[in-house]
Amino acid sequence: MVKICCIGAGYVGGPTMAVIALKCPSIEVAVVDISVSRINAWNSDQLPIYEPGLDGVVKECRGRNLFFSTDVEKNVSEADIVFVSVNTPTKTQGLGAGKAADLTYWESAARMIADVSKSNKIVVEKSTVPVKTAEAIEKILTHNSKGIKFQILSNPEFLAEGTAISDLLSPDRVLIGGRETPEGQAAIKSLKDVYAQWVPEDCILTTNLWSAELSKLAANAFLAQRISSVNAMSALCEATGADVTQVSFAVGKDTRIGPKFLNASVGFGGSCFQKDILNLVYICECNGLPEVAEYWKQVIKINDYQKNRFVNRVVSSMFNTVSNKKIAILGFAFKKDTGDTRETPAIDVCKGLLGDKARLSIYDPQVTDDQIQRDLTMKKFDWDHPLHLQPTSPTTVKQVTVVWDAYEATKDAHGLCFLTEWDEFKTLDYKRIYDNMQKPAFVFDGRNVVNVDKLREIGFIVYSIGKPLDAWLKDMPAVA
Repeated sequence: MVKICCIGAGYVGGPTMAVIALKCPSIEVAVVDISVSRINAWNSDQLPIYEPGLDGVVKECRGRNLFFSTDVEKNVSEADIVFVSVNTPTKTQGLGAGKAADLTYWESAARMIADVSKSNKIVVEKSTVPVKTAEAIEKILTHNSKGIKFQILSNPEFLAEGTAISDLLSPDRVLIGGRETPEGQAAIKSLKDVYAQWVPEDCILTTNLWSAELSKLAANAFLAQRISSVNAMSALCEATGADVTQVSFAVGKDTRIGPKFLNASVGFGGSCFQKDILNLVYICECNGLPEVAEYWKQVIKINDYQKNRFVNRVVSSMFNTVSNKKIAILGFAFKKDTGDTRETPAIDVCKGLLGDKARLSIYDPQVTDDQIQRDLTMKKFDWDHPLHLQPTSPTTVKQVTVVWDAYEATKDAHGLCFLTEWDEFKTLDYKRIYDNMQKPAFVFDGRNVVNVDKLREIGFIVYSIGKPLDAWLKDMPAVA
């Protein structure tokens, strides 16, 4: 029986291994992590991450050919294929601080694999890593190998949170990069044989190591670039009276461009986009390509600009101050159908409003009070370190209350901000919400969730990203 072990039980490792176990009943799959609480959660009825469909897959396979364990060394030593899905946070100090990836956890994983291995292994990069990481890992493994042979593969993850299980069950491509040697090609075939049990062969792409590593960074950079492009247009639409949804629909009808990732919003979030672009910027700078680095930096600048612009719009619309005013925040996760808050635009928007002394009442159907308080007090990039290295008991932000009902969040509020596009927000009773808010009642739609005309009929003053401005807002322009 082939044995697979995945180091790292997070958003990538957990769902990916669960689907491999489901589709490959003849393979034994172990997911290992040093976090006892995380492994306990994977072994419980309350999984540590929310992802539609994940619960059913885990419960079908767990205890049969899918195991979650804190016994890292035993499972690694017994495995034929070891996936490494550990954190690769952005460095906060030293060489490349603020841009380069910190490979501390990767390096320690590689040294541990070398230490405990008693048989030849295929080591698979699953985390997003900078180009040429495989080369560094290869050197660590070969210099500590004690005669054992290791082959390194790059198998980057392209799943999207919120649709991760369907993405894994029917991926548009699986990418495997390896060495162009007989041993490297044999390793590629071994991993290809795993995926081929449910993925059509023409969807499994093979490349050299560096192309696979760079393809992941490039894919995320291109997607983020599309979001920043449409967000840049949204500012122009507001200035001219155009409607960004009409513009993006017209643009998306061009088959060369296509309609995906053209929704204007308060900005992109998630664990990958900003981190991967910063990484790309650093790699470009290290390779003597400052102009290319500047190009990709602009994608992040526009994203930051969009969040700042939203906060400025909220404050300027409400008589240039939100001091001691209750602002309801609907949605905190970085997008719907996930409880993930990593790099969510909501953090920067909330911090901006708190900076003007607003009182915030936050509701999100999947994010806990503890997580929100943690996010609002954590330093930038701290979220990407393993849980046991993060602050354990976050200080509570006094001006923030977290509630479990949209109506409670909006009661007596002066303004209401949509920061995640949860489907339930489309069907709320807005007349009831309006009646229970302070007047004038403001809606700031950062996700184009609501029907602007209907809300204006009720009596709300509505700002919606990229839509023609309410007369009130024209009289009170946002000051940058």
